[in-house]
Amino acid sequence: MTMHKLQPITQIGKQLGLSADDIIQYGMYKGKIPLDIVYQRPRRAKLVLMTSINPTPAGEGKTTVSVGLSQALSKIGVRATAVLREPSMGPTFGMKGGATGGGASRVEPSTEINLHFTGDFHAITAAHNLLAAIVDNELYHGRRLNMNPKHVLWKRVLDVNDRALRRVIIGLGGSGQGVMRESGFDITAASEVMAVLTLAHDLPDLKRKLGRMVVAATGSEMVTVSDIGAEEALTAILREAMLPNLVQTREHTPVIMHGGPFANIAHGCNSIVATEAGLRMSDVVITEAGFGADLGAEKFLDIKSPEAQLSPDLAVVVVTLKALRYHGGQSLKEIDRPDSMALRAGMANLNKHLENLQQFGLPVVVAINKFPADTKEETDWLLRELTKQGTPAALADVFVQGGQGGQMLGHLVMQQLDETQSHYAPLYQAQESLEDKIHKIASRIYGADGVDYSPQALTTLRRLHSWGEDAMQICMAKTQYSLSDNPKLLGRPEGFRLSIRDIEIARGAGYIVPLAGDMIRMPGLPKEPAAFRVQVADDGSISGID
Repeated sequence: MTMHKLQPITQIGKQLGLSADDIIQYGMYKGKIPLDIVYQRPRRAKLVLMTSINPTPAGEGKTTVSVGLSQALSKIGVRATAVLREPSMGPTFGMKGGATGGGASRVEPSTEINLHFTGDFHAITAAHNLLAAIVDNELYHGRRLNMNPKHVLWKRVLDVNDRALRRVIIGLGGSGQGVMRESGFDITAASEVMAVLTLAHDLPDLKRKLGRMVVAATGSEMVTVSDIGAEEALTAILREAMLPNLVQTREHTPVIMHGGPFANIAHGCNSIVATEAGLRMSDVVITEAGFGADLGAEKFLDIKSPEAQLSPDLAVVVVTLKALRYHGGQSLKEIDRPDSMALRAGMANLNKHLENLQQFGLPVVVAINKFPADTKEETDWLLRELTKQGTPAALADVFVQGGQGGQMLGHLVMQQLDETQSHYAPLYQAQESLEDKIHKIASRIYGADGVDYSPQALTTLRRLHSWGEDAMQICMAKTQYSLSDNPKLLGRPEGFRLSIRDIEIARGAGYIVPLAGDMIRMPGLPKEPAAFRVQVADDGSISGID
């Protein structure tokens, strides 16, 4: 990206009613918005939730469509802001590469954003690992809390895909090296510190939520960050990371980008403060929830929306012909080839997601993310099928054409915002039991016949009941490729049961994390990681990340 094509971040801020003094600048093209500025005005914007069907391994382009839609709305005279998550360097150097959109619908400066950005991920990693060091120091000195090494729950994190660190032995080396015990690493996007930062309303709320985090547990007792007395130090590290980041699209529309939890192993939504900024400074906010609607959208609607008292006005479901053919039975090697039978069969997956969103009371629009190889015959067929079933839909050619290629979708979104009424309500209520909440998600969202728990998961549930923590929400860790917990069950699987092999406690974030199937919280690198595509020229310019 040639930097002179971008506008200074102060110019982007003017579109949000911000002066140069309202922005903490990180160079010419990046900035942070102070929290007192965020909350100066009342909410006024309509809120559009961008989600998708279950993706192929390459993804369905939700970020690209989110950016393209914000650009399209700007072209038709709507003050729109995309409010998105920050990329993790795990997938940036792993399977998928960069995560700032693509083509003519990209967030800039994309390479900087995909790497260190404003340091938020580093701050979260540092805060999480400081707490881990304090916990192990407490074990070593045994000063106050008498923690049992076997009952420590707090792992370490790293923003790199590294399967070798999933289970490790620490404290090796004998006397003076700490207490030897088994532990492990999660990726930073799965850190509870990340979840707490994205679900906190302000610094006092951040500190309170950090203090509630559980680091160790015995049958009837928990040890929290407040018990250790570490919440002040963690908050100090996270003070600047708590501020939402302001950047721009290639067409100079504002993007507020903050927080980066994955949706398959965490709650998959950008921060509450970023969403608040968009809602108070724009007329329409487009916010993206990670992966398919069974993951990111469900968590946005059952976790983030109740916490932030949000009421989304519309959901946009991104679909590609490739994904429909994939869910209709074509292999990954074949999905670029037109196949009408596979396309028809794949509609079952899309329709299940549409039904799920309607369970939450949301009006729904389908965005067909156009790829260059898509045939007009197939896209026309899909538009006709959606029209027949009464689902508003539009083609979005935003990768190639940017905002110009998203104007049909933009007009449709504005029409639906004007003509439809959201009746949003979460799937479950706080007073329901944890088991009932899990069953509702499994049966009504995934289509499972029931839920099976391992002995270890049942032990954790009993512990949570004894602590009186039944009001917590559910943040399912599940494969993104299937509605089930088996990535090979594509389409709309039936006759399966959801298997919960373990449950992790994220009390500070206000939820538990049932681990469904073989889901793990530290990804590994593929055989040919995206890291091999990265090149650095003699002048320092970087290619191969976008």
